[in-house]
Amino acid sequence: MVVESLGSIGSLVSSPWIYALVAVSVLLDIFLPVLPSGVLVITAATAAAAGSGAAAAGRVPDDVPDILVLTLCAATASVLGDLAVYRLAWRGGPRLDRAIARSRRLTTAQERLGGALARGGGALVVLARFAPAGRSVVSLVAGTAHRRIREFLPWSALAGLAWAAYSVALGYFGGQWLGATWLAAGVSLVALFGAGAGAAYLMRRQPRATEAS
Repeated sequence: MVVESLGSIGSLVSSPWIYALVAVSVLLDIFLPVLPSGVLVITAATAAAAGSGAAAAGRVPDDVPDILVLTLCAATASVLGDLAVYRLAWRGGPRLDRAIARSRRLTTAQERLGGALARGGGALVVLARFAPAGRSVVSLVAGTAHRRIREFLPWSALAGLAWAAYSVALGYFGGQWLGATWLAAGVSLVALFGAGAGAAYLMRRQPRATEAS
């Protein structure tokens, strides 16, 4: 079958357990950024493209993931992970505050994020969701700075939804255009990592723009 061409995880993406695996991976990768949550989301979306293609051709597709459910699952898990780190950092105490103070990167992020949230502009939270480990830094800083939940949560939800929708769209349309193969998944992953590199670059440039203004 088409989904089986995705390799050893083909049987997994064609079962309901893929939602649980995606949710757990996205939830935990804020603590362990090495977890392949993006890979799982893209692979599942590629399998969904295979199923829709089989249906359009008049064949009965395997039980492939639903892209809407997959998007909502990944977005919800992303927000829950953000909130977990936010609450842990909120209760971190003096030891965590001292660790933040010893890190120039975290101190700078704390200042920038605090100002952005106070002004009602949390685009930095959305941008950081695409950058490597950016989600972890933003949630940690928001908690240690004791930013109000109503300042952080809406932007975290927007960030999670944007990341999930982008990842699912990459896998789905990659599968539509290139077929449900490792080539489609590979091209989609390159696009996802490219977005992460671009987000990291923009975040590094932001302090210069702030100083110039």
